[in-house]
Order: sequence, then structure tokens, then C-alpha cells
Amino acid sequence: MTPSYEFWPALLSLLLASLVVMGSPGPSTISVTAVGAAFGFRRSLPYCFGLILGTTVILIAVAGGIVSLLLSVPQLTRVLIVGSALYIAYLAFKIATAPPLSEMTPDTVAPSFVGGLLLGISNPKAFLSIAAVFASSHLGFQSQLVEAVLKAAVLIAMIIAIHMFWLMAGVSFSRVLRRPVSSRIVNVSLAAVLIFTAALALIRV
Repeated sequence: MTPSYEFWPALLSLLLASLVVMGSPGPSTISVTAVGAAFGFRRSLPYCFGLILGTTVILIAVAGGIVSLLLSVPQLTRVLIVGSALYIAYLAFKIATAPPLSEMTPDTVAPSFVGGLLLGISNPKAFLSIAAVFASSHLGFQSQLVEAVLKAAVLIAMIIAIHMFWLMAGVSFSRVLRRPVSSRIVNVSLAAVLIFTAALALIRV
């Protein structure tokens, strides 16, 4: 076991790095904020859980070295990027055209768990940010398996916390945006921000 005076600073560094790099605005975080604002907390939870699971799949792939293999196949990388871009465009449209919460009915369909899962798995920012944080951190364990498992556990907890934070940020908007005009302005604005952040992430790939 690593001595506490070495382990705790390294753990704090890992937490801060994941908060800054993984928690910054991107397709996943902005989308869950926009969905929370457009559809409210209850309707947005399945989508949020899908994002969390999809991002966790990316983390596990990073830990297992699978991502480097995937990124070495240009054709597969292009498929992931195009698929991600198309779903983000569809999601932005759904958010921009969502009715105000006061006018929603039980039949109103919010983005689904599967949609969140697919975006989480194909999110280009997740590949880059998680790989950067995972590869640059070292908690000091001699066993690489123990090191990888502990880092993965910490980052999974951060993935959950980050997505729930951004969801609640979006929900905080929904509580005060009950009027059609205000709701439309915010929804369209968030959809535009989602497209912009997704474009930045795609350009960097």
C-alpha cells in the first residue's frame, strides 16, 4: 500500500484534473444540461444515466488500452465521429423545439437512455479527456492492476458527480422558465451551445 503522504496528494491531483478536464463543457455535459432545462429532472434521468454508462464504457476502454486500438483504425474513427455528429444535431433539434414544461404532457418524449448511451460512447471529447487524465495520473501503487482499478473507480465516481451536477444546473433553469417565449429562447440557446461545443470537440479529434 502506498504511504498516505504520497497517496492523498496524488488522489487530490487526480480529482482536480478530472474535474477540470472531464467536467468542462462538451457534448455530454452541455447536452445533459440542455435536456434538463428542456424536459425537467424526471424526464431527463434516463438520458443522464445513459450518458453516465456510455462514458464509463469509454473509461473502461481507456483502462484496457482499447481506445488506442480503435483510434488506430481511421475508418472506425470516422464512423464514430459521423454518428456522434448526427445524433448531436438531432438532439439539438429536439431541445430547440421542446415545448415549455408547463405545456408538456405525459406523452411528451424526452431523449432516451439509449440516446444518452450512444452519445456517451461516441463522444469525441470523452475519448480525449479521459485518456489524458487516466494516462497522466499515478497513485503510486506497484501493482498496475490495483492502480488501474482504483483510478477507474475514482473516475467513475467523478463521471456520476459531473453529469448529475450539469443535469441539476439545467433543471435549475427549467424551474423558472415556464413561459413559452423564455423557454424557447433558452432551449434554442442551449441547443446552439451544444452544436458549438460538439464542433470544437470534433475539430480536435
